[in-house]
Amino acid sequence: MFNFQGKTVLITGASGGIAISCIKKLYNAGAQLVLSDLNLEALEKFASELDPTGQRILALAQDVSNSQQANDVVAAAVARFGGIDILIPCAGLYLECALKDMSDQEWLKVTAVNLDGVFYTIRAAIPYLRSGGAIVNVTSMAGHKGSLNHGHYAASKGAVLNLTRTLAMELAPNIRVNNVSPGLIDTPMIRQLMAEKGEKLLDQTPLYRLGHSDEVADAILYLASDFASFITGETLHVNGGLYIAS
Repeated sequence: MFNFQGKTVLITGASGGIAISCIKKLYNAGAQLVLSDLNLEALEKFASELDPTGQRILALAQDVSNSQQANDVVAAAVARFGGIDILIPCAGLYLECALKDMSDQEWLKVTAVNLDGVFYTIRAAIPYLRSGGAIVNVTSMAGHKGSLNHGHYAASKGAVLNLTRTLAMELAPNIRVNNVSPGLIDTPMIRQLMAEKGEKLLDQTPLYRLGHSDEVADAILYLASDFASFITGETLHVNGGLYIAS
């Protein structure tokens, strides 16, 4: 259904479950991919299996909390493919700690990845985003309703929601900017949460199951594609009804 032939897509946090689903779908739809992650060795292995020729995938190391590394990744993307059409900041950090017990370092560690990292990468990419392109931020249901013992995570994701709305105005009419807000998705990130509260959370979910990373990826690709050509500044929830039910 999707056609990204000739499009260059930059994805951070590219070893995560949702990112991997996006990458496979985008590659099959013809995209050129610039992928970054802290774990370059694992990323290069995945990239070489998906694209043995190495012609359509460039894998790079990136700590998204470092602004210079954002500049370096974007420069490498432009040098290889001439520009960027679609940006999907997927790097995220989900740690548990009550606010009353949270240290400065714990707060900064999470917000540096989930908020600063999005800002640094988008800022670096803006001069090289081709007209007609799109940014799709990956936020979270937690950014809308909060999350018990994940205050730093929820606050950073809520901030990205508003950053997206601002960018949608600042980058119009040439670049569209939207959010996808996943709920409970079957990835390693939520295993501990499901072990502690899984049955209760499923009881609150009208579709009574976890989501799959492919289902989030489909939403991301939709907003990145020409099918969403008149959509900007919006959030697409992917949570099986848990958000409305709560």
